[in-house]
Amino acid sequence: MFTLDIPLFPLNNVLFPGGPIPLRIFEPRYLAMVSNCVKKQTPFGVCLIREGKEAGEPATPHEIGTLANIVDWHSLPDGLLGIVAEGGERFTVKSTTVQSDQLMVAEVALIPQDPIVDVPPKFTKLSHLLSEIIEEAGPLYAPLNRQFEDASWVSYRLAEILPLDMLIKQKLLEMSSPLARLTQLQSSLRNLIDA
Repeated sequence: MFTLDIPLFPLNNVLFPGGPIPLRIFEPRYLAMVSNCVKKQTPFGVCLIREGKEAGEPATPHEIGTLANIVDWHSLPDGLLGIVAEGGERFTVKSTTVQSDQLMVAEVALIPQDPIVDVPPKFTKLSHLLSEIIEEAGPLYAPLNRQFEDASWVSYRLAEILPLDMLIKQKLLEMSSPLARLTQLQSSLRNLIDA
């Protein structure tokens, strides 16, 4: 099994393959991490926090996360560094260490990509819903290569956009079947509508 060592950025958010995530960077450990990733053109890992907080002491991450590739960086009006990262492959955290600067580094094993499956007819409403949402989503989604017929792409985009509990989003990230993910999303959408 192929493994690699990457810096980890535990967040109160879930990053999905192919999706964008804007981040405000202010802690020295993450400023150094971003600088290093940009210079070397290497990814960092994003994991949902299991225990702890985003700032301060290193948080305990969930085991399944997503590689994040920096695609844009800029100064924010408040003087902080803003970046946009795009989700790459999913991974499983095998082990972690915390460096002297409090940056967490992990040995991770990459998870095989979802099989390529067309959106089945029973889920075409989800694909149409996503198309409508992305048209209104603004500049963050403008550069994305739209693949409304790809079950994996549709399921990942809906999982990141819909206002779902982060533990549900984590469960969706951990699924290896795009059709199972679409089934769960359809159920979650019904619950949102009924609420």
